[in-house]
Amino acid sequence: MTKKLALFLMVISLIFVAACGSNNGNDASNQSGNDASNTNTNVEGEKKDPVTINFMQYTASGSQEDTLEAMIAKFEETHPDIKVNHEVVDYGNYYTKLNVGIAGGDAPDVFEVGYENFVSYAAKDVLADLSPVIAADSEFDPSIYKQLAYDAFNYNGKQYGVVQNFSNVVLFYNKDLFDQYGVEYPTADWTWEDELEAAQKLTHPEDGIWGTYAPIQFWEFYKTIAQNGGGIWNDNNEPVVNSKENVEALQWMIDKASKYEVSPPLNSDTFNQADADLNAFRDGKLAMLRGGIWNFGRFADADLNWDIALEPGSSQKAHHFFADGLVVSKQTDHAEAAWAFIKFMSSDPYVVDQRIEKGWSVPAVADEKVLEAFYAQTPPASKKVVTDALDSLVLPPVGPLAEQWGELTGAVGEELDKARLGAADVQEALDNAQKRVEELLSE
Repeated sequence: MTKKLALFLMVISLIFVAACGSNNGNDASNQSGNDASNTNTNVEGEKKDPVTINFMQYTASGSQEDTLEAMIAKFEETHPDIKVNHEVVDYGNYYTKLNVGIAGGDAPDVFEVGYENFVSYAAKDVLADLSPVIAADSEFDPSIYKQLAYDAFNYNGKQYGVVQNFSNVVLFYNKDLFDQYGVEYPTADWTWEDELEAAQKLTHPEDGIWGTYAPIQFWEFYKTIAQNGGGIWNDNNEPVVNSKENVEALQWMIDKASKYEVSPPLNSDTFNQADADLNAFRDGKLAMLRGGIWNFGRFADADLNWDIALEPGSSQKAHHFFADGLVVSKQTDHAEAAWAFIKFMSSDPYVVDQRIEKGWSVPAVADEKVLEAFYAQTPPASKKVVTDALDSLVLPPVGPLAEQWGELTGAVGEELDKARLGAADVQEALDNAQKRVEELLSE
């Protein structure tokens, strides 16, 4: 690992952990959304005309749509001269639709973006520089956020957005099934072998019950290879997609279904549908599932006892780490209204409380009470696993292809699909992926 990458990983890990530290007296309540008179006047105090802004996002999809609507209603109540039209798109289709809108000159005024895509959009100059409107906001104090989190959405010295929350992926498990078949619950020191042994005892296909499941796609791949000591890039930012460690990891992902038969068949129509894995877990048909913490709300009222654990690893632990932010399109005609909205949606006390209460995500405010409230909200009982996972976080492997992130994920993902469907063996698929990444670098 290069010193630069090591430092970056350390900085990002501190972002989340610092949410439980001191914020020098600047808690969320001190920086609530401006009232209508402040929001709807310009810096000279002149009354502005009512405006409507369009907002597009993905993290509410599947379980938090009502929560989002309540947040927007609260914003419109406190900002009566700003109306928000919102659209929630599932993650699988989100960036395709967003990119079409941007290319066609019809981008939403405000949209949600993950850190890795933020870098790409900022580099392509499609985001509004918020620095001037932030400077004109005399009531805004960036110390409401942990400074490192706030700076994460700064590109080349300009502030293009604000971090709204953090999330990661952990191992969900059905305690009822573990109890039924006399299997001990997962522990922090579990390895892939431990998971396999338990999954074999928990798999009963005659009853439609499978021991474990993880999708075979790019996002799961880059985390899983890290659990085996692999990666997309080496220390010199050279692609190593077809390394020995990566081949072993992809083979493990496939073997769970094709060799050990503890996961649903790879060509299962049911499990290739959107949210099929989440629905199967909720219905008591999956004993273990690698899933995002944003699904806590989806499972909160499920008719089963469930909890979470750290993901098993091979040579080491590795867990996803995601930072979602809100940005403003360069095409917008309503930068001030858009700024008022993203400030509210990332720091207003009502929004912060709702994210915690509804099990959506962890807000990025520098308020020590945030994590205390987060831990207290159950299920799951073992919620501290969420922050324990930060000790082994893995960032999206943007590497030197920040401006071609979509092409990178697409190229590798297509080769993973070939391996999953049996159109290529694992080595062949990753050799092809390696060549395609090298071609992207040469463009």
